[in-house]
Amino acid sequence: MIPGQFEYHRPTSVADAVGLLAKLGEEARVVAGGHSLIPMMKMRMAQPDHLVDLQDVSELKYIREDGGDLVIGAMTTQSEVIASDLLAQKCPVLAEAALQIADPQIRNLGTLGGNVANGDPGNDMPAVMQALDARYDLAGPNGTRQVSAREFYEGAYFTALADGEILTAVRFATPAAGHGWCYAKQKRKIGDYATAAAAVILTLSGGKCTAASVTLTNVASTPLHAEAASNALVGTALDAAAIDKAAAEAMAVADPASDGRGPAEFRTRVAGVMVRRATEAARERAAG
Repeated sequence: MIPGQFEYHRPTSVADAVGLLAKLGEEARVVAGGHSLIPMMKMRMAQPDHLVDLQDVSELKYIREDGGDLVIGAMTTQSEVIASDLLAQKCPVLAEAALQIADPQIRNLGTLGGNVANGDPGNDMPAVMQALDARYDLAGPNGTRQVSAREFYEGAYFTALADGEILTAVRFATPAAGHGWCYAKQKRKIGDYATAAAAVILTLSGGKCTAASVTLTNVASTPLHAEAASNALVGTALDAAAIDKAAAEAMAVADPASDGRGPAEFRTRVAGVMVRRATEAARERAAG
């Protein structure tokens, strides 16, 4: 289908974009890479009167360290995440997840900010950001604020973004040197959303897991921080019993819909398999 009529705006700064949103009101929508919003407009599921395109807001395109944090501007593309030497050294799970998003054409234009901001439960980066305990920088008519990724998602396509706000960056504590990591995703075909996926970040000391975070993609109306699954790994040697316990705890919080990817029971079971695979891979990477 063809989208409805709209007026197109292309600001060159965050201040200009926020000003436009305040002026245009609730009939305006922000577009970054466009791979989430434009298909919805073509199906007339979204019919904004105004599009505010952030492509020329160069201040939102960067990857850098800031003290003990890694900070990524919202307009950084998935391809730039994949190509970043800094992230490859400090936080390789981001490239691993980005490489599983859609295809190269989409990754060349699709942005990290767009992937985490629109609240699509099938998007991959929100769960990764929850695993990293990331915070989102938001800018709006009342100034700036931060919201935890674990508190940002309220329902499918509903987030903590207030009217007129823009997500400008994601930031998270630089993972400990030698940490273990994995994003494991099962999907029907290249470019598809996950049947289920899991992100695992963990650290080892003396052969024991001292910290762990387990999160899930596309098995509920929001990404899930599986806290009980995370806790099941801490203090263990990440043996089969501990990993089985974590997988069971993850399946217990999963609540997928039955759809073209399979019945709910199957997708829940796949979530458990992804947690096992991701934890085993993270363990091996942490062990060196």
